[in-house]
Amino acid sequence: MRTEEILAAIGTGLWSWDSSSGTVSLDAEAARLLGLPAEPVVRPGEEVRPRFHPADWEEIDGVVSFAIAEDTVAEARMRIVDEDGTVVRTVRTRSKPVPVDSPGRHTYVLMGILQEVAQPPETIASHTPLTGDWRRSREAFLLDAGRALAEAGSTAEVLRVAGSLSMPGFSPDGLAVFGVSGDHLTVVGHHGHNIGAEKPFIDMPLETDYPAAEVVRTGQAIYLSSPEEYRKRFPATWPLARDFGRRSWAFLPLVSSGHTTGAWMAGFRHSVAFSPDERSVLTTVARMLAQALTRAGAAETERELSLGLQKAMMPSLGPGVDGLAIAARYVPTGGGLQVGGDWYDVIALPNGRIALAIGDVQGHDVRAAGLMGQLRIALRAYAAEGHRPDAVLSRASRFLSGLTDAYEPADGEDGSDATRFATCLYAEAAPETGTLDIARAGHPDPVVISVDGTAVIRQTAGGLPLGIETDADYPTTRVVLGPGETIMLCTDGLIETGGHDMATGWTRLRPVLEKPTEDLEELADALVQAVHGPGSHYTTGPLVDRREDDIAVLVLRREAVRTRKPPGRRSAMTIAQAEPERIAAARQQVRELLHDWADAEQVDSAELMVSEMSTNVLVHTDGDALLLAEVTGVRGERRLRVEVADASDELPHKRRPGEMASSGRGLVLMEMLADAWGVDPRGEGKSIWFELYESEDPPELGRSAS
Repeated sequence: MRTEEILAAIGTGLWSWDSSSGTVSLDAEAARLLGLPAEPVVRPGEEVRPRFHPADWEEIDGVVSFAIAEDTVAEARMRIVDEDGTVVRTVRTRSKPVPVDSPGRHTYVLMGILQEVAQPPETIASHTPLTGDWRRSREAFLLDAGRALAEAGSTAEVLRVAGSLSMPGFSPDGLAVFGVSGDHLTVVGHHGHNIGAEKPFIDMPLETDYPAAEVVRTGQAIYLSSPEEYRKRFPATWPLARDFGRRSWAFLPLVSSGHTTGAWMAGFRHSVAFSPDERSVLTTVARMLAQALTRAGAAETERELSLGLQKAMMPSLGPGVDGLAIAARYVPTGGGLQVGGDWYDVIALPNGRIALAIGDVQGHDVRAAGLMGQLRIALRAYAAEGHRPDAVLSRASRFLSGLTDAYEPADGEDGSDATRFATCLYAEAAPETGTLDIARAGHPDPVVISVDGTAVIRQTAGGLPLGIETDADYPTTRVVLGPGETIMLCTDGLIETGGHDMATGWTRLRPVLEKPTEDLEELADALVQAVHGPGSHYTTGPLVDRREDDIAVLVLRREAVRTRKPPGRRSAMTIAQAEPERIAAARQQVRELLHDWADAEQVDSAELMVSEMSTNVLVHTDGDALLLAEVTGVRGERRLRVEVADASDELPHKRRPGEMASSGRGLVLMEMLADAWGVDPRGEGKSIWFELYESEDPPELGRSAS
């Protein structure tokens, strides 16, 4: 005896439902239980579905979805009805959903049994759910849907999540989200439609006789359970909806902050009665969808605004300048904005030179970004007028002070941060000579990278940050770049981000700056990665406060002249009569030039002689001292030459000071410590110099200098 005959003898039939093809296979007993002729048959799902009570059918869909998710058997009781809708029997089904691979769709084959059971009283059957899984499945669905919609960061992601939702018991076949633009209804996005099918709905007046338009006008949901109901209520737009082949529709308002911002349409290929439970699920999803779309829209608007501000405020470096190569980076890491208070600029000047500006306005909020934009424009205007660097910063400080004085706090602000200041470094560069005249307003010093890769912090004179005093002075320092040398300007974010101070931040950056590279773009990227890339997590500083900061970097290199001479390094600085403290900076500059010198005692000697030479100029002349230090040769055989020039024609004389004398030892020290030294008269003034040789066998160039 066959299995089917045994099962039929106990009133049990076999059935399977293929969701991909929509067909139902029944054996003779299963067909009899469904009110069909008692013979094996394969029927379309549309013919079999009316045999089940509508409420039970919608419920079994949710049970199957839950069984697929939990990999269990779907079990439920279902009422079988005749053509008049009268319940004729109740069957129990135990079925196993087997997933089937289908591109872009979640399909399955439901295989199981149908067995007649005793029919419960009609009063109970019509009001009591036949299974206990629907509500549990609904709650799990809403939790998952809320989580997925909350994580969506853009409108496209929200629509993608909404399109993938599988609602318990009545999953829609197609979705559409409508928005409002003026007095027109527009399609924000859709899912489950063929490309181009949305064209009739893209732009229609709100007065249109269309369900979504009426939902927006009234704020009330519309449920259409059948094509007949749709055609009766909205005859004008029914021809547009008819071609989609759906049987039921739900149109719900999207409400955000008490205002209807659009409508959501869910279309079904099967009939849906829209019971109270089903409407509750749809209403909850619509609320979550409206909130997700509002968040995503606000985030996209902020991103577009921030990117627009960044593009408008950050300059284009242009095609470059003959003799100079420039690279720049801007990384807005503070405050969550795409633009902050840091900026850089490259300005073409009327005299054929270029100006480099880099700065940082206090704060990371919108006001800091606004002040930055205004200050950058003001700097450009003062530079275009032809002012020297000190005058440009003086005028910019007065300008920023006026802006902050006129600031009126908005409602709710206490006004404690009305006064804002900004740091800035402004340099005027001459491409043909490599000279940069630098004025600095409370900003970090620049770094000069020699041809051999040595990076040295170039100490420059400076004044107060912009905006603190209206009549602040900003002295100018001249830095000369040799062929192939590079200067790096940055904001403090590059140095101090990650719990670093100025000292430890410089220690972190120095290896990056000294790594050989011919491409300035690679150098700029490496600097940012050292601070803001994956490797930065292993180079955090000692400070507890590890807040990030905006970063601006500007790198300029004087193009190298092809030569067979070994690369060298040099430094030049002016020591003014009114700034004797600059002698300490000169000593530090020479020590950094010799950071890898073989003999540490020679480094101490060089520092001592620089101090004596510079002090001699300030004490015995009325002018400034110009110091030039240069290291040439290959490592191990290098030569240090230091010159200190002044405008006085009076030559120094070597004396024999007594034990208690307070002066007169400068030349004596040079004679004792230097490998070579001398005094060279010039047309106007003189130059006193000394040389140190790293090797005991000095280069010929060094010997001839004496």
